[in-house]
Amino acid sequence: MNTTVPLTKFGAEQLRKELHQLKTQERRNVIDAIAEARSHGDLSENAEYDAAKERQAFIEGRIAELEAKLSSAQIIDPSTLDAEGRVVFASTVDLEDLESGQKVSYQIVGVDEADLKENKVSITSPIARALIGKYAGDVVEVQAPSGPREYEILEVRYI
Repeated sequence: MNTTVPLTKFGAEQLRKELHQLKTQERRNVIDAIAEARSHGDLSENAEYDAAKERQAFIEGRIAELEAKLSSAQIIDPSTLDAEGRVVFASTVDLEDLESGQKVSYQIVGVDEADLKENKVSITSPIARALIGKYAGDVVEVQAPSGPREYEILEVRYI
């Protein structure tokens, strides 16, 4: 991974917390589980041992993945952005669906941070790609699974 991974300040902190948890607690737990399973004797037919070794491989893989992402991360603090009202990575955008009149706010975040329940959309999502570079007052068309939708950008915030 030689390319930079954009992350919000909050997203980077979440990945650091997960990494710390994996290194300080999960790794220790799985080592203890392997030792416990080994004490039961024959490893060739020991399901607990196999499960613990599989869990260990997952944890070590996730640790390596998180370390790589954090080492290549470009961390962006939305509160320090000055994009002059333009929609950029980490900005929060207030939209109105022109068909239904429904209003919604989305923050544009990195792939690892995306969570629709928290109104955080990935920079790679169709809606984020349609919004990037636009300003309040602009109307964008988004190719949604249900067909094209038009949104008016009501406000762009950097919070």
